[in-house]
Amino acid sequence: MSAYPNTACAPATWAVSAAPAASSGALSASSGAAAPAASAVGAARAVGRAAFPAGSVAGADSPAAAAARALVGAAPAEAAQAPGPVLPLPVLGRDVTVPLVTGGEAVYAALDYAASAPALQRVWDDVAAYAPYYGSVHRGAGYLSRLSTELLEDSRRAVAEFLGCRPGDQVVFTRSTTDSLNLLARALPAGCEVFVFETEHHAALLPWRGARVTYLEAPRTPAAAVAALERALVDREPYGPALVCVTGASNVTGELWPVRELAAAAHAHGARIVLDAAQLAPHHPVDVAELDVDWVAFSGHKLYAPFGAGVLAGRADWLREAEPYLAGGGASRSVARRADGGVEALWHTTEARHEAGSPNVIGAYAVASACRALREAGFDALVARERELVDRVREGLARVPGVRVLSLFGDDAPRVGVLSFTVEGWSGAHLAAALSAEYGIGVRDGLFCAHPLVRALLGGSEREPAECGAPQAGSGERAAGAVRVSFGAGTPDEHVDRFLRAVRELVADGARWSYRTEDGRCVPERG
Repeated sequence: MSAYPNTACAPATWAVSAAPAASSGALSASSGAAAPAASAVGAARAVGRAAFPAGSVAGADSPAAAAARALVGAAPAEAAQAPGPVLPLPVLGRDVTVPLVTGGEAVYAALDYAASAPALQRVWDDVAAYAPYYGSVHRGAGYLSRLSTELLEDSRRAVAEFLGCRPGDQVVFTRSTTDSLNLLARALPAGCEVFVFETEHHAALLPWRGARVTYLEAPRTPAAAVAALERALVDREPYGPALVCVTGASNVTGELWPVRELAAAAHAHGARIVLDAAQLAPHHPVDVAELDVDWVAFSGHKLYAPFGAGVLAGRADWLREAEPYLAGGGASRSVARRADGGVEALWHTTEARHEAGSPNVIGAYAVASACRALREAGFDALVARERELVDRVREGLARVPGVRVLSLFGDDAPRVGVLSFTVEGWSGAHLAAALSAEYGIGVRDGLFCAHPLVRALLGGSEREPAECGAPQAGSGERAAGAVRVSFGAGTPDEHVDRFLRAVRELVADGARWSYRTEDGRCVPERG
């Protein structure tokens, strides 16, 4: 059911839009700017002019609704007939060049998808096509307000379809996974106990302030995770409402968690479960009904839609009964003065209850566009190619002396395109800085907002980052922090090959530049 039934419109489909292929050039002295992708802006303007004749009235079957459907539903015939996706998918920034401290430039290799993935070209084009028609949502009678309302609600349905939501599930637009889980934390019923593994991202570890929380130790096999959860749920006292929070794929190791089995264990013992799909949804299909999870949370900026939106989707009852996450316009159905001089509000029972304020319609539309693009590209093809890249990275790192890839469930555990590793004699900060400054490669170093997990995997309890320099740890010593390389649907083969070559050269020959610590970061010395 739509959050705003009087603005319902039919779901829309779209084939992947045309865009130039990703550059496969290696290190070079210079590179031209990206050629502009085929844009739907002109077509959208024509749609808008045709959809809004003088005297028309906006409504569920109005020209505004037709225009909104046209913005998300007009696919070129040749795209619809394409035999399959062209991988990697085109992303913004694929031809951006960056300077190297050693001279010249390189096409930037973005290998930090686990933090934020680049925007799909398709998403950017869709947002550009809609931007001239942006208007206030749910609050205006004008053409653009009605069109924007239709677009927001159609985006909600597109996300529900992407996630395989059940009838009656709600899709609440938030700012991020962190925001989504904090919202759910505010909706816990009285006396609810939360169960969470210490292996979670801080977004899942920390929101449960005010609730009783049981932190479970890092399991070393999927079966051990299920068994530990079952023991904790059986032993809880009192035996009341409970919520399990678990990741679908680790943001540190990329390993897939046994979500379906954990959900079955939770439900068998009277608990509910929320899936943190921030690292899973961009890489792997997520089906709420098939996994039998109660809620799922994810972020647009990891799903190739970095426009400030996230999602909490799932069962309506706890959300409907909770106080609004934010109090204000949009969440309230009516507000009246009381006899005692105060005010009293009646709150919506739909998604609007937790979406106070002017919605981020562009962010929601961007998320929906990314969901459509990934579904239409086909997860079978995306997963298969990513598995090849994972295998290439693992095999390449295995050939480098002193490299240790971090793993919770074992080297053969299935994983998405996220791997963290250490190198004997190197601090993670120094290696990451050299990869960037000398090779134009962006990775992440540190503890990855999952401090307990990384410390458990490293076998220590470092609390301060290492100073950078070569080397920082002595021979045979453990380095503080780790390096994470992550990739996805927009990653060219050349980026992975360059990364592996760079690690080999740095470990064999050392950095070609000097580095220092500045404001807590490892940076190149000024030439």
